[in-house]
Amino acid sequence: MAGWVMIGVPSSAGAHHAGQERAPAALRAAGLVDRLRVAGVAISDAGDLPVTPFAVDHDHPGARNVAAVVTVARQAAAAVASQLEAGRLPLVVGGDCTITLGVIAGFRRHHPDVGLVYADGDADLSTPDSGGSGIFDSTGVAHLLGHGAAELAGLDGPPPLLQPSRLAIVGSDPRETSDAERRFLAQAGVSFQEAPAVIEDPSGAAQRALAAVTPASGPVVVHFDVDMIDSGDLPLGNFPHYGSGVRLQHAVTLLRALTAHPSFAGLVLTEVNPTHDTDGSQINRYVNAIIEVLAR
Repeated sequence: MAGWVMIGVPSSAGAHHAGQERAPAALRAAGLVDRLRVAGVAISDAGDLPVTPFAVDHDHPGARNVAAVVTVARQAAAAVASQLEAGRLPLVVGGDCTITLGVIAGFRRHHPDVGLVYADGDADLSTPDSGGSGIFDSTGVAHLLGHGAAELAGLDGPPPLLQPSRLAIVGSDPRETSDAERRFLAQAGVSFQEAPAVIEDPSGAAQRALAAVTPASGPVVVHFDVDMIDSGDLPLGNFPHYGSGVRLQHAVTLLRALTAHPSFAGLVLTEVNPTHDTDGSQINRYVNAIIEVLAR
């Protein structure tokens, strides 16, 4: 491989409100790329895709800003596919969680058997027009599995974007997942571990997730939503999760185990909202954590 490449996806198109579109710039300003290089990580910076901020959408209350969400996902897919063609490992920095749909679509162009470990505080199983908020940020897994808006679920040809056997969800806050959603995941064959499993044994949770997806997959992408971490410890998530009990160091240990696996092929960082961090101290902690994850 030719080393890492950072791809900024400054979008909050699928979010509850604005802010996440500022994350790539904030993480660069905190020295993410430069400090990774100092730590011995070979990384280049491909710059940012077009800025796409949150917009109020009263006309489509069940599927807010769907056109913008699809556009950003397609742009992310093209950028990821281009970097994979050049032999680089993508570090995709968003942005709301819908960018991972684009990342998987981009990987599929070179690796149809791509797998995904989804480290997130939510299972993201909502669908448009299901009576919820209509915000796409909470729908990523549903769309990966072929449900929801046709233009997202079919982002790279006939759905699903991801076979259930190639998906593992880890770190979800138990308060955010219904029993019906747990049954759906179990019946579909999706590996699902909630926050207590990460708190008890982060490395073990990582190994179980990898054991679930790697037999059916080629390269494996890791999605990391900062809201997996208890907001009382690291209040950067666009959607807060106070009281989940997952500490920053739990996440670091989990991610180090995931990214050390031979099948690991790319990392997506989502949901950081710099407007929650007025003095930059929490962004700095987050950057330190990512360096600890990627520097070997």
